Amino acid sequence: MSKKVRVRFAPSPTGGLHLGGVRTVLYNYLFAKKHGGEFVVRIEDTDQSRYVPGAEEYIFDCLRWCGLEPDESVQHGGPYGPYRQSERKALYKKYAEQLVEAGHAYYAFDSAAELEQMREKYKSAENPAPQYDHHLRMKMRNSLTIPADETKKLLEANTPYVVRIKMPVGKTVSFNDMIRGEVSFDTSLVDDKVLLKADGMPTYHLAVVVDDYLMKITHAFRGEEWLPSAPVHLLLWQYLFGWEAMPQWAHFPLILGPSGKLSKRDGAKYGFPVFAMNWQDLKTGESTEGFREKGFLPAAFINLLALLGWNDGTEKEVFSKEELISSFDMARVHSSGAKFDYEKAKWFNHEWIKRTSASELLPLVRANFEKVNVVVTDSMLLEQVIALVKERCTLLTDFVEQGSFFFSRPAQIDTASIVPKWNAEKSAFFDQLIQHYQQANPWTTGELEKICKELAQEKQLKTGELLLPLRIMLVGGKFGPGVFDIAYLLGKEETVERLTQAKRLILQGA
Repeated sequence: MSKKVRVRFAPSPTGGLHLGGVRTVLYNYLFAKKHGGEFVVRIEDTDQSRYVPGAEEYIFDCLRWCGLEPDESVQHGGPYGPYRQSERKALYKKYAEQLVEAGHAYYAFDSAAELEQMREKYKSAENPAPQYDHHLRMKMRNSLTIPADETKKLLEANTPYVVRIKMPVGKTVSFNDMIRGEVSFDTSLVDDKVLLKADGMPTYHLAVVVDDYLMKITHAFRGEEWLPSAPVHLLLWQYLFGWEAMPQWAHFPLILGPSGKLSKRDGAKYGFPVFAMNWQDLKTGESTEGFREKGFLPAAFINLLALLGWNDGTEKEVFSKEELISSFDMARVHSSGAKFDYEKAKWFNHEWIKRTSASELLPLVRANFEKVNVVVTDSMLLEQVIALVKERCTLLTDFVEQGSFFFSRPAQIDTASIVPKWNAEKSAFFDQLIQHYQQANPWTTGELEKICKELAQEKQLKTGELLLPLRIMLVGGKFGPGVFDIAYLLGKEETVERLTQAKRLILQGA
């Protein structure tokens, strides 16, 4: 690649960041880093009616959490700013007028009422949704049908207008997609899209082309939902800057849910997150859960997203970010949709929890404990607990059940699982076990297990029938790591107190 690679992600600040958007970021980021290039984030906020307060900051927070920081952006600066389209408004009008002067676009003065009238008047069984296209443009109020002097007067009087592209008739335009190969379009089937709105703001169609050119973008990667817009963008590139200036394009396949495209609103329906992080819409008050808050590690999140539509040609599934950068190849991105499997997503997270050191997990686990009011004052103990239970945790939230009882005595004991098989022999056994544990020295996992087994043998009881009640007495339920590991980390005083207290409750229920 002769030019320095420059890619961009251009989100609209209108809501939460869907996992499909994060995958687009990821593929852009991986491609740029693989080729020693630059990753740009440009905020496309030209549709002010859909702007949601806080959405822009949220997008950058998500990218920061994922470890996919841009090289240039509103927050990071750079030589091709401004990086917010609303601050580039003056640029676009110049290019829109250039298109009009060259005959590739025209002024349209139609009111909203006139447009609605057009849709009703020309609606038919064959054409149920008439569009402003080459069939109807000459029947509307625009600079193609109005004399030049009248058009000039309307403009001088500040009559509201939009600028529309004049789509040619019977022309085929094509481009080579890096994923799909050659893609062609018949321009006769495309309507005359608005390029500049009445408020002077560009639409996506004009802005994306102008900004990609001015920001020297070499590769433009986006979702396949933008393919229908490609003929408009191709023509704009040709008319304004020439084919040779156009970046290479790739259109990523959709991410599919259990029943079709996985949309932003599907999280509640399917019971799993679809946003990177928790999102609360300040306009509607609607809250949506994110992967971060669900208990996913960012390394696992980008790993699972990378494999939703790409593989390196081997059976390898677990990749660090560095490994993804070195392995990523656009030639191996699939052209068909990738189905999101939440159980597989959790598998990735489990693998990454196992691979992550206890010290790295410590602040994340502590934060989850704090959410349920479990206070940790002994960080060394917490690190030991994490190392002990992490193999059993699929989500970071699982550490609460698997490990918080080390720091907070269980509020309830599942005595109902003990009482039916409780008898005088077991009662006597636990009395003596408490006494033995009070005298245990050294206090080690091996010594605690030895005491329990030798006492069971002496009392002619099966060790297996004693371990479940012992576990429940220490942690409150049928969960947790090895029971002697639990007792060791709890320490002598706490273990004896818990066993004594639990035995009293069992006797009350027996």
